[in-house]
Amino acid sequence: MNDLDTVFDDSWPEDHRSGVVAVVGRPNVGKSTLINRILRQKIAIVTPKPQTTRRQQLGIYTEERGQILFTDTPGLHRPHHKLGEYMVLAAEEALKDADLILWVLDVSVEPQEGDRHIAETVSRLRGETPVFLALNKADLLDSAHRQPHVDAYAALIPHEQAALVSALEGSGVDELVNDILQRLPLGPRYFPADQVSEVNQRFVAAEVIREKIILNTEEEIPYSVAVEVDEFKERSERLSYINAIIYVERDTQKGIIIGKSGEMIKRIGTQARAELADMLGTQVYLDLHVKVLKNWRSDEALMRRLGYRLPKE
Repeated sequence: MNDLDTVFDDSWPEDHRSGVVAVVGRPNVGKSTLINRILRQKIAIVTPKPQTTRRQQLGIYTEERGQILFTDTPGLHRPHHKLGEYMVLAAEEALKDADLILWVLDVSVEPQEGDRHIAETVSRLRGETPVFLALNKADLLDSAHRQPHVDAYAALIPHEQAALVSALEGSGVDELVNDILQRLPLGPRYFPADQVSEVNQRFVAAEVIREKIILNTEEEIPYSVAVEVDEFKERSERLSYINAIIYVERDTQKGIIIGKSGEMIKRIGTQARAELADMLGTQVYLDLHVKVLKNWRSDEALMRRLGYRLPKE
C-alpha cells in the first residue's frame, strides 16, 4: 500500500479523469515491469521468461487529478494449446473494454514478427480507442539505432503518441503517465486512493511461488506449472500459514521441481517465503507440494479447475 490516502481524501475535483488502460505487447517486452514502476510497488510477477503473465490483472494508479486502471494482459502471441488460447482471449477482451490502449514494445531491437501480429490484432479490435506506444528498454538503445528503431515501430500502426521509456530505470515513465491521464475521459474515482490492485492474498501468494519456480527452472518447466493455494491462514499477528500445490504435466517435471534430495523445492520455498513475509509483514510458514496433472494446459476442465476459464462461444 502507499500513502495516497493520507495526502487527499476520497472526494475528487470536477475535472477528475479516469479510465481503463489495456497494456498489451508481445511476451517479455516489460509490460509488468512498467506497471510495477508506475505503481511504485510490485503487483505483477516479473521474469525473463516469455508468457509469465497468464491472466488479466488490474493495477490501480491514483493521484488527486485522476485514476488510471491499468489492465496487465498476457502477452499476445499465436497460441499452441488451450492455455495459450485463454491468454490471447483475455488480452483481446481487454482491448475491447479499454479507454486507451498502451502498446509496450522493445525498442532496443527491430520490430519482430510478433509485433506485426499484434499490430493486426490491435487494428482489428481498437475501434475508435486511442493507442499510445511505450517504446520500452530505451536504456539499451544505442544512438546509431535510436531513430531507425523509433521510426520502424511508429510505422506499425496509427497512434496518438510514441514515448521512449525505461521501465527498469524509470526514465520517461512519469511523462507517459501524465500524457495518459490527460487523454482519459472525465470520470469518478472507482477505487479508494490507497488500493493498488484487486487481487486477493491467495492469488498473490500463488503468483510469487510461480515466479520463483520460473526463475529457478529451465526449458519446458516454467510453462507447464500452475500453482494453487489450498490454505491461507493468519495463525497469529506474527505468523501466516500458506499451503500450496504446484501442478506439473509430467512425472519428470515433478522430479525436476523437487530436485536432488529436495534441493530445488527447498530453494523455491525459501525465496517465496522471504518475499511473502516482506509483503505480508509477518513470518510465513510455507508448505509446498508437487502433483502431476497430465496435459492440463490442453484440458479445458483442468484449466477451469485451476482458474483459467475460456469464455463461452
